[in-house]
Amino acid sequence: MIREVLRIARRECSIIRREPTYWFCLAVFPILIIVFFTSLMMEGVPANMPVGIVDLDHTATSRAMVRQLDAFQTTQVEGYYNSAAEATKAIRSDKIFAFLYIPKGTTRGIMNGDRPTVTLFYSNVNLVAGSLTFRDLKTITTLGSAKVGITKLSAIGKSATEIKSFLQPITLDVHLLSNPYTNYNVYLSTTIMPGVFMVFVFLLVPYSLGTELKFKRSRQLMRLAGNNVYVAVAGKLLPQFLVFLTLFYAMEFYLFYVLGFPHPGGVVPMLLLAPMIILAGEGFGIFVFGLMPSLRMSMSICSLWAVVSFSLFGGTFPLTSMSPFFLTFAQLFPLRHYYMIYQMCILNGFPLTYAFWHFMALLGFILMPLLSMFNIKKAMLVYVYIP
Repeated sequence: MIREVLRIARRECSIIRREPTYWFCLAVFPILIIVFFTSLMMEGVPANMPVGIVDLDHTATSRAMVRQLDAFQTTQVEGYYNSAAEATKAIRSDKIFAFLYIPKGTTRGIMNGDRPTVTLFYSNVNLVAGSLTFRDLKTITTLGSAKVGITKLSAIGKSATEIKSFLQPITLDVHLLSNPYTNYNVYLSTTIMPGVFMVFVFLLVPYSLGTELKFKRSRQLMRLAGNNVYVAVAGKLLPQFLVFLTLFYAMEFYLFYVLGFPHPGGVVPMLLLAPMIILAGEGFGIFVFGLMPSLRMSMSICSLWAVVSFSLFGGTFPLTSMSPFFLTFAQLFPLRHYYMIYQMCILNGFPLTYAFWHFMALLGFILMPLLSMFNIKKAMLVYVYIP
């Protein structure tokens, strides 16, 4: 049986060499994906996002606030505007993400205790840019009022300790776990790139099996396998599995050891998770092809499943904030279980037992072909390809 699997695998390697589709999906596109996503977010956090200033106060205090805002890493003062309407037009034309509106008399109002209003305008169309610019603008206004408060309290004879206890009665000791630099590359690349890999896995499995029917090679395949459909499918997918596994390990080495992404869980969860997620994707693809042994329909279902998984795996929007239906439905996607195992065992360093049920779910995807393998055998021996 092993000799037959290896014989079919050699046959598959010769098919891969002849067809450019395999070259692009097994080598070119995955490598481009790794380079693209890691270089796209190489800085970790967006920097120098343009903001505007509407300063009608024109005092030393307002100018100091603007200088402090421009000194932040994530924001850069792009320009000054004469009115809120002009700055709003700049936001709508995508010239700036936000602007700070300082009305006339702000400094005088602060010194007199009149509580003047400083307004922050920001666009949340881009969620990351909106959140970060809002954070910086709010910080600057808080620091500006604190600076004036220090000046006033010092003028009436308060000591440094009294001023500190008045302005900040509670001291926060904040610890950001696992990703202390809030590096978006760590959050996103480690899940989006495996998700894109899963797209190729999902598509290549029905493509490999379906082209056997399309080019009338299916009966020859079954003869080589001794009419054993398990041997035939194992030999067909063995080269793809080895290539994807090599690329997956190379990606993990690049992310965690070259780029230095945090991985308190160590290397064991990585070594275990990579073959399981690839086998789970191949298992799902085999299952779908067995349900509908049609090249076009099986590839359509697998591509749809792969794309929807990006919305439901929980890395971009928490599933706990969605409807309970989607929380349940998300368990039908291998990428969801990959993400849970990654964040539990690799990013946060918990033991593998914490993700036991997610490993069992991936094992379930690996065993799914058992439910439809008999139909694949029938298709390979009897069915005629219909375009």
